Amino acid sequence: MEVTRRNFKESLNAVCSALEEADFLAIDGEFSGISDGPNVSALTNGLDTPEERYTKLKKHSMDFVLFQFGLCTFTYNQAKSKYITKTFNFYIFPKPFNRTSPDIKFICQSSSIDFLASQGFDFNKVFCHGIPYLNQDEEAQLRKQTEERRNQHANGVGTPSYISPSSSKGPAHVPDEHKDFIERVIQKVDSLFTSSEKTVDLEPCTGFQRKLIYQTLNWKFPKGLHVETIETEKKERYIQVSRVDDDERKRREQQKLEREQEELNDAVGFSRVIHAISKSGKLVVGHNMLLDVMHTIHQFYCPLPEDLQDFKEVTMCVFPRLMDTKLMASTQPFKELITNTSLAELEKQLKEKIFFTGFLSYDTAQEQLHEAGYDAYITGLCFISMANYLGSFLTPPKSYISARSKLIEPFHNKLFLMRIIDIPYLNVTGPDLQPKRDHVLHVSFPKEWKTSDLYQLFSAFGNIQVSWIDDTSAFVSLSQTDQVQIVDRRMLTLSRARRQRDG
Repeated sequence: MEVTRRNFKESLNAVCSALEEADFLAIDGEFSGISDGPNVSALTNGLDTPEERYTKLKKHSMDFVLFQFGLCTFTYNQAKSKYITKTFNFYIFPKPFNRTSPDIKFICQSSSIDFLASQGFDFNKVFCHGIPYLNQDEEAQLRKQTEERRNQHANGVGTPSYISPSSSKGPAHVPDEHKDFIERVIQKVDSLFTSSEKTVDLEPCTGFQRKLIYQTLNWKFPKGLHVETIETEKKERYIQVSRVDDDERKRREQQKLEREQEELNDAVGFSRVIHAISKSGKLVVGHNMLLDVMHTIHQFYCPLPEDLQDFKEVTMCVFPRLMDTKLMASTQPFKELITNTSLAELEKQLKEKIFFTGFLSYDTAQEQLHEAGYDAYITGLCFISMANYLGSFLTPPKSYISARSKLIEPFHNKLFLMRIIDIPYLNVTGPDLQPKRDHVLHVSFPKEWKTSDLYQLFSAFGNIQVSWIDDTSAFVSLSQTDQVQIVDRRMLTLSRARRQRDG
């Protein structure tokens, strides 16, 4: 099901119902880019610590925006021995709620946009009909501003929509260049009291002119007017003036309060879905999902904290149960079965070697990898297949393993860390692995060097692993720790020989 700003309200109940009945959920996101500076190899150095990787992603990836969010719910039907799936594909865009709401700035990466375009991604649905959102601080700030305006209006301060005698404080100072304009406004409003018409729409004008209108009408007509600013779909703003009695005034004021509340709820928008996912406490499954989790928290909850441990604590508050299928596929007993853990290849190999059974098909005419909803669906299928495979090791074997089974607990809350040689995952609920790295050398070299030059330099020491840091440095991992001293002696001898030659 595609969900945009146009059908979000009516879809929200269906989404919440699906979350409530689900056994587990799968998610996936599409972003406007991945890295604002370093290339992928530098961003994902093979010898990063978890702290370094988190810091890099926070610094170089969070100015992009998650603009498509896929959610697929999986509910097991005991009678039919199969999962029932419901898939939602949300298009998201940070449309400002009003002039005082956040005007989000984000960046795009041309390669990411080009890739999504090649996959048929509909950018018009994002930019024209994307669902808005607010994080918790932004929502609290807007609610505070709304409450302050209500209190100001109730006390006769600010720009009231109802003109009453108590709020009349004398004529406004009208600059000469606006006097003709204000005079025409007064004449139009005057006509309301001598005709059968009860409402008049004033011509669109500037913010300063609207302020003059409110101040002038407040003084000139101290009783019985309702004055309200209206905004058209094309963002033009004009003032509507109505002749009202006290009962009508109260009714309109109540309508305005209700409308403001509804507009504020609309502005919270997609964040309500994330709140519902969090509140459900259900297992949330993703594939290589660290960036998905970071973006989701950053956009819809709060700015990411500086410290990794603080990030872990926030993550557990938002998503208390996480599962990463890329980590599962990279770990025993699947490691020997799966040769390629990209999502598309994982699905293909699981079909061939473990076999999917008992699933309803995705509601689309053709496969759409890199559509977030479809990728979430495939991620869920891969999880089910691997979880059920674990059941084959039981005595007697089980063909169905639930999302709450103890068999899958070793994978709980561990997020795959891309390309790190000796730390396969980020442990969200505990300390991270701290492997020994006394076989690793930090090497500096000329900018012109390539990986092959490093292999040649260390050819006498057997297999090595090279992890680039930047254009002139890298980590080189030797196969044996005792080789480090030999390398040090050789490099020292080489350095002395060069100094003697150059001297």
